[in-house]
Amino acid sequence: MGEKIKRLGDAELEIMQAVWAADGPVNSTQIRAALEGKRDWALATLITVLNRLCEKGFLLCKKQGRNNLYRAKMDERTYRQREGRTILEKLYGNSVTGLVASLYDGKSIGDRDMAELKKFLDEWEEKR
Repeated sequence: MGEKIKRLGDAELEIMQAVWAADGPVNSTQIRAALEGKRDWALATLITVLNRLCEKGFLLCKKQGRNNLYRAKMDERTYRQREGRTILEKLYGNSVTGLVASLYDGKSIGDRDMAELKKFLDEWEEKR
């Protein structure tokens, strides 16, 4: 599976999503603006979390003038793949069927979702 990565907390994930959505490096003010309406961040708190994300290895920071510019060290797709694998391993013993059955039984997904999944699997099978 490769190197073990730390997990993102909910607030950290929101920040990373703002960084991933940006078209290039961003400063704390731009990140704060992107998060507006989701969570009200005091600038000092946001900077603390950004520094923690740098320490955890999720962000790279480059000083430019009076600002720090942040960019993701890992792309969103890679993080999702690793996190998805971890959840699958820990909660479902690597059973995709167990995951889907649990979601369906818990009414987290419905018939429409199952139809989309079936279509995805059919298309995937055709490409193999």
